Amino acid sequence: KYTKFSIFYYWINSVGKKTFIDRKLLEIPIPPGEENQTTTRSYSHKTMPLESTSFTGTYYCEVKWNDITKMGAGVFVLATDAGYIQTSYRWEILLTLITIFAALSITGTGLLLWKRK
Repeated sequence: KYTKFSIFYYWINSVGKKTFIDRKLLEIPIPPGEENQTTTRSYSHKTMPLESTSFTGTYYCEVKWNDITKMGAGVFVLATDAGYIQTSYRWEILLTLITIFAALSITGTGLLLWKRK
């Protein structure tokens, strides 16, 4: 009964419109001696790069047997024009530390010269 099932991939955009992406029909044979046992299987689905920000939304996977439907929790994807940019503050931190040390050094030198007079 549960060896034939369908997997549906779809997304729901910000206004609630459901768009189907892909569908797989599967039939998994049950090996002898493993009847009436629960099993877990993983299936991957690769999507093409998102073309525009209109592809922002929550993406879902749904499995349907004859009389049962199970839906995943969904994954929210935010599509941006710039894409993903790895931010690094290494140079900013280094420049800030150099500026602070230079200011302290100049101030210390000025105080020593002022006290000397």
